[in-house]
Amino acid sequence: MVGICTGGIAIAIALVLRLAASGPFIPEIASQTLFSLTPGALESQAVENLGPLAKYSALVGAILANLIVYGLLAIFFTRRSNRTPQSYLLNSLLCAIISSIIFLALTIALLALTEGQAQSISIFSLVAYLILPQLAYGFTLYAVLYNRSYERTVQSPELTKSLSPSEEQIDQPKRQILRAGIAAAVAIPVIYLGLESLLSPQRAIQNTKSLLLSQFQQRLKNIGPRGFEDPRLAPLLDSEVTPTDLFYRIDKNALVPQVNLETWNLKVTGLVNRPLTLDNPQIKSLVPVEQFATLECVSNKIGGELISTAAWKGVHLKDILGMAGVKSGVKYIVFRCADGYDVGIPIDRGLLDGSILAYEMNGASLTPEHGFPLRAIVPGLYGMMNPKWITEIELVDKIYEGYWQRKGWANNAKYNTHSFIVIPGNAAVRQRFRGLQSSETVNQGSEGIPFGGMAFAGDRGILKVEVSTDGGTSWKPTILKDPLSQYSWVLWATRLDLKENESNHNVYVRATDKTGKVQTAQISDPFPNGATGYYIHST
Repeated sequence: MVGICTGGIAIAIALVLRLAASGPFIPEIASQTLFSLTPGALESQAVENLGPLAKYSALVGAILANLIVYGLLAIFFTRRSNRTPQSYLLNSLLCAIISSIIFLALTIALLALTEGQAQSISIFSLVAYLILPQLAYGFTLYAVLYNRSYERTVQSPELTKSLSPSEEQIDQPKRQILRAGIAAAVAIPVIYLGLESLLSPQRAIQNTKSLLLSQFQQRLKNIGPRGFEDPRLAPLLDSEVTPTDLFYRIDKNALVPQVNLETWNLKVTGLVNRPLTLDNPQIKSLVPVEQFATLECVSNKIGGELISTAAWKGVHLKDILGMAGVKSGVKYIVFRCADGYDVGIPIDRGLLDGSILAYEMNGASLTPEHGFPLRAIVPGLYGMMNPKWITEIELVDKIYEGYWQRKGWANNAKYNTHSFIVIPGNAAVRQRFRGLQSSETVNQGSEGIPFGGMAFAGDRGILKVEVSTDGGTSWKPTILKDPLSQYSWVLWATRLDLKENESNHNVYVRATDKTGKVQTAQISDPFPNGATGYYIHST
């Protein structure tokens, strides 16, 4: 218990260094190693069921494991010092040195197993950041264990023989418990506040505005779409563009990467005529483009919450590539990111008008969670092909398999045509909409129950959405709202009269994209190509 409490001091200081100077944080590295080694199918299940909590729980587990290591080390150091008594100062320094060596070796091993991280942290920086927490651990541990008779034994063994054990040791366990409690009382709030800051970093207030978003909001205010007049469907319209704080986030990181804009730049390398290095002002000086686009995680279930839509502003990817000059034979565009992530997309996909490098989201600079300072928006491909925190673009003459693809996910990750019911019901996707708590439609009324939801098929667009109340034998068309763009989800609405049969009803929904492909009824798990099947609402 003493080692765990004093180890908390070391973890608290390591967290402060992580916050203040982006130092390596061992539990974060350990959780990253776990993600890197986890098979894609298993990780898909974790993300599918827990979402971001999968990575947060792994981080908490790594912190607990780190505390247990400190507890075991305390047992070792206590036994060693009992066998060979030494001064408080020497014991503390030896503890710090040995702990530093152990954690340095452990961290190097973790980094070697963690794809994309080993080359990003130098041994010098590891040593520099590990010393202070281990010094704090050593001195705090022996401050808790310290007793006067122990120190006198080192200074004058003959004098100590004359002391009564009851005089020096009877209260020692109580003193140790009290001191350990004080150490825990200091460490716990620091760890709590530090993790809160890392998991929810403060964002600077942005003064930028989105003309596209303003125009959309004005149109919605002036002319409501046909078929959506029922006020219970209002949350669909209000959050057709997902508020930034509700936008889903899935990536390989337990903690949000923090990028220093002052030192950041974008490199364009590989099969280009003119390799480029562009900083933030240079990128923002290029002709901007703004568009609505929906992103969805490949691990999303039908009706799941890992899907959102935003207004993105940035520059055409093809403009950046044009500045560099694309050589013949290029097959893939490879993105490399500040967190060690990498992914490749076909060159023809990157040259489309809809593929942009975005630096704003919903009228403000990208938040750290969503890729500050630069991320890719590649319509038609699942979210894993839309990398965040981009630092380098490389053009290559071969098919490239990125981080998730090396774990088994599809490299040709095109969105599946699908649809889901948001109102009424309790679909997980409701987390992306505000005001739904009061939108439950339990009373049918004379005109039937209003149903509404979304359909999405990537850049193929949605031709129609239909619902069925007889198990798919017959289908009723719904009313579609004009989409935000050719890259966004589409709202649909209808009314259903369910009074004919008082028993429970299952309402099915299916979509047809603009290529004529009908959403399949065949159920498949997200791994490796994305989920398929009908969304079914039970009334």
